[in-house]
Amino acid sequence: MSLSELASAERTAGINSVLRKLKADRAAKVFLAEDADANLLQEIVKLAEERGVPVEWTGDSQQLGRACAVTRKTAAAALLKK
Repeated sequence: MSLSELASAERTAGINSVLRKLKADRAAKVFLAEDADANLLQEIVKLAEERGVPVEWTGDSQQLGRACAVTRKTAAAALLKK
């Protein structure tokens, strides 16, 4: 698991934001929290598979939020293409 990638790269956090970036073909890699509701993440997983974007599962949403430098829990985050 390489959450450190989120600290230095251009990123986005949150389910809706990650979905928008996937639809716009701007996401390079997606990070999902294992403790998040699977139904909410289902569309992200499907879109990522369709577009060939790697998905990495992380421990929990609190940890993912911290990696993105936000003060709240985050169910999804993405590294953006340059």
